[in-house]
Amino acid sequence: MKTNLRNSTWLLLAASALSLFPAAALGADAVVAFVGARIIDGTGKPAIDKATIVVRNGRIEAVGASVKVPAGAQRVDAAGKTIIPGLISSHSHVNQLSDLGVYARYGVTSVFSLGGDKEIEMRDQTRAEQQTPGLKRTRLFIAGPIPTSKTPEEGRKAVDAIAAAKTDIVKIRIDDQLGAVTPMQPDVYAAIIQEAHAKGMRIAVHIVKLADAKAVLRLGADYIAHSVRDQDVDDETIALLKKNNAFYNPTLMREVSTFVYADKPAFMDDPLFLRDANREQVAKAREPAFQDAMRTNKGAMWYRDHLPVAMRNLKKLEDAGVQVVMGTDTGPDYRFQGYFELLELEYMTKAGLTPMQAIVASTSMGARCLHMSDQLGSLEPGKWADLMVLAGNPLDDIRNLRKIDSVWIAGNRVPAR
Repeated sequence: MKTNLRNSTWLLLAASALSLFPAAALGADAVVAFVGARIIDGTGKPAIDKATIVVRNGRIEAVGASVKVPAGAQRVDAAGKTIIPGLISSHSHVNQLSDLGVYARYGVTSVFSLGGDKEIEMRDQTRAEQQTPGLKRTRLFIAGPIPTSKTPEEGRKAVDAIAAAKTDIVKIRIDDQLGAVTPMQPDVYAAIIQEAHAKGMRIAVHIVKLADAKAVLRLGADYIAHSVRDQDVDDETIALLKKNNAFYNPTLMREVSTFVYADKPAFMDDPLFLRDANREQVAKAREPAFQDAMRTNKGAMWYRDHLPVAMRNLKKLEDAGVQVVMGTDTGPDYRFQGYFELLELEYMTKAGLTPMQAIVASTSMGARCLHMSDQLGSLEPGKWADLMVLAGNPLDDIRNLRKIDSVWIAGNRVPAR
């Protein structure tokens, strides 16, 4: 009797332990089924009510209202909840590996880090893991070091080094920072764009002004990484973006971050924000001296006054069928990773996009920008099971993105901090 009791106790403990492990820990053929959810698949198709997603070995096996749950699957009750693909930020900056956990907890499951000296090292530490079903942190894609070349020859050499490192894109800046610096000269950025394309690399460009956007697009730029903010875009800009099959990233929260702390923003009292926000930066942003400095900063006031221009341009380009993607330029101080991505979608809808358009820009279109459409960005069979479970419907109110029930990457629940 003692032996049988001991065996029974062991079996109960083992069963309890297994129930706590994520799907990837249960073996190569582990299956997770999300049952009863409203599913927004990221493609722009209408939501599917009372549907099921089956995930096997980190990838989506089936999606739909009539999908049956396989025997032995781990069931996740999602009745009354909404599931969307994990968000893709197409313009952010990762400074350290722990940032990938922060982004993940806010539902940003892939990040295009557009420039940084540590990016190649971090990529090398994470890229192999991104192809496994055990992943629990945000996927990282990079630009690597940003060329600051002064001559065409320097520019070509910089591109050659970046191409040798096999980054995902080349990123340059041609902005004069509202007259504060000398911008990269046309012969230099022309050489960089030409060399990048010769090496089979795409080029992303940081701009502010319409004239600069047109100049690089005429040279074949693949990605405009910020809004045009000085004036309204015209038909030529739209034609160039379409001709190049280029992407356009408004980064509205980048603009907001330059002026919003002049008066204490409401989001600074949001528990979701405070959960992962840098405490030192939050404390600094609350200081009267910091707020006063922002009120009198001419650059901040310029970006505040031109935010409506950026928002008009976003709406016009979306309506024209340009490939709009979501990004925030988070990573620098006071641009809070993860949370600002949620706010970015709110500003995109304030600019006139529908919630569905904002979600598509942040999921399947982001995957297209990453050249990862066959792997990410939508809830379709064969793709990685990167998804957010929400307690509200973002199609009713995009602010429901803040109602995060859980986040899953490769079918694994992202752990709390």
